[in-house]
Amino acid sequence: MKTLTSTFNTKHNTAPFSQIKLEDYKPAFIENIAKAKAEIDAIITNSEAPTFENTIVALDFSGEQLDRLSSIFFNLNSAETCDEMQKIAQEVSPLLTEFSNDIALNEDLFKRVKAVYDQKDSLNLTTEQATLLDKKFKGFSRNGALLNEEDKLKLREIDTELAKIKLTYGENVLAETNNYQLHITNEADLKGLPDGAKEMAASLAKSKELEGWVFTLDFPSYLPFVTYVENRELRKEIAIAGGKKSFQDNEFDNKENVKR
Repeated sequence: MKTLTSTFNTKHNTAPFSQIKLEDYKPAFIENIAKAKAEIDAIITNSEAPTFENTIVALDFSGEQLDRLSSIFFNLNSAETCDEMQKIAQEVSPLLTEFSNDIALNEDLFKRVKAVYDQKDSLNLTTEQATLLDKKFKGFSRNGALLNEEDKLKLREIDTELAKIKLTYGENVLAETNNYQLHITNEADLKGLPDGAKEMAASLAKSKELEGWVFTLDFPSYLPFVTYVENRELRKEIAIAGGKKSFQDNEFDNKENVKR
């Protein structure tokens, strides 16, 4: 877990995936959420009058480690998931939604942001600073900060449910993407396809112990195929498969998720 809660000592500060275990993620989320909460509390309890630096800038830099962790985990979950990772995602997603709402719906924090916003014309802000201030203020006002307490509670319930639905929706789409393959054995069917894309498809087929070429709905495979292959019927086949992902009345169907 320490790897996910400290500075990466890697080239370009990239994530050292070989040092990260799946069981590290959830405790790292809990620790980073706690750190981010402490940073927000420090802004709220600051005894000094709200300023651009001690409120807007401090807010913008808060939760950096949590943002980094979320980017690592959810991008990996979208690209190369597994049952254990999906279980972790279902567990941490409500925690992140709750934390996000704790910020957006915090009356004391919004008061400080609004205090700075109300004096923006006298602060001599640069274009970039004015843009940041405007985004922060609108981020609060458009995400429930101006609601009464009853409506804030309703919004929390909606956001929690929506987070779960979005997660399930994405997992279903990924499963459907991974389940599809178009196996080609006649090279003439690939007329027009660049050699690089053809080589990649041949390598994928070999990894599956198949002859010929295999194409999937992953964009590096899908996009060259629908763009360059001259065989209209094959382009149509894979395009329809891409459009029908998670809407095929199977275990990964998303129609009910959309209705909700």
